[in-house]
Amino acid sequence: MRRTRTRIVAGVACAGVAVLALAAAGARVNTSKSIPLGLYWASSAPVDKGVYILFCPPQRSVFDDARDRGYIGAGFCPGGYGYMMKRVVATRDDTVAVADDGVRVNGELLAHSAPIRTDRSGRALPRYRSGRYKLGKSELLPMSDASATSFDARYFGPIERAQIRSVLRPLITW
Repeated sequence: MRRTRTRIVAGVACAGVAVLALAAAGARVNTSKSIPLGLYWASSAPVDKGVYILFCPPQRSVFDDARDRGYIGAGFCPGGYGYMMKRVVATRDDTVAVADDGVRVNGELLAHSAPIRTDRSGRALPRYRSGRYKLGKSELLPMSDASATSFDARYFGPIERAQIRSVLRPLITW
């Protein structure tokens, strides 16, 4: 019995070391609604429309509230924020508008992008207000393409490229 328990503990320890090694090498697991569930690989590929990104949220009060309410996790980013994963839907020179019916990029309404007024607890959600806004050369718009309830740019607006830690390549998604 003792030998079996020792083998189980050793197996769990080896699995833990393997997971840490994969994470250090660039593997990322997504269990949130932000992007499709799955295993991703961090890369230094160029940031462009359509790619998934891992980024540190900028230090703004909207992210303080998001962390405190559990929309984003606590972590090692400045401000004590956890990393966020989203798809880039707009970049330099794209025109963005956020309205009651959703987010438009260059006049095209994005699916499932209508802002929700309250969270599951009935608390009012923030709202990024923009009639028509042309993104600057260092700005991009991160949105979820997997969930209409994700905390994304319809609530906090554009971010700077400097916030990006890596481009994420899907390995296995479900």
